[in-house]
Amino acid sequence: MNECCQSSSLEKSNLNYCPICQQKGKNVPLITLKAMLIPKALDTIDSELIYTFCSNSSCEVVYFSNDQTYVSDDLKISVFQKNKALNVPVCYCFGWTRKRLTEATLKNQRPIEHIRMQVQAKRCGCEVNNPQGSCCLGNVTSFIRSINTDKNPTS
Repeated sequence: MNECCQSSSLEKSNLNYCPICQQKGKNVPLITLKAMLIPKALDTIDSELIYTFCSNSSCEVVYFSNDQTYVSDDLKISVFQKNKALNVPVCYCFGWTRKRLTEATLKNQRPIEHIRMQVQAKRCGCEVNNPQGSCCLGNVTSFIRSINTDKNPTS
């Protein structure tokens, strides 16, 4: 689990398009699928294939390869990009849900700094905790920006 929040060679190779929504996805390590899939779905993965994560919130597909697709029901946990509920994690390693991030941000706390400190201390395990198989800081930052925008609309 070293350097889980650093870019990997998977990110730089072979990006594919989702067979359902046609959005470009990001490749994920096989360990991510092994950690995320329910046993019935895990029985069907092909360790020789490259799997890709579809982040399109309106698409049912979470992971895909040339021959297979997995949807939210095939995963053990809810996927931030696919489920808008307040109790869904934005940061899976440290339990920062939409609700918790919103509360902390409105109290002028700094959740991003907390997460960064944990990452620097090499405590994250994004490849096995986060369904996208990579660091959540981009998602956290975007979500907090949306809270700040809602709190301070410019009109």
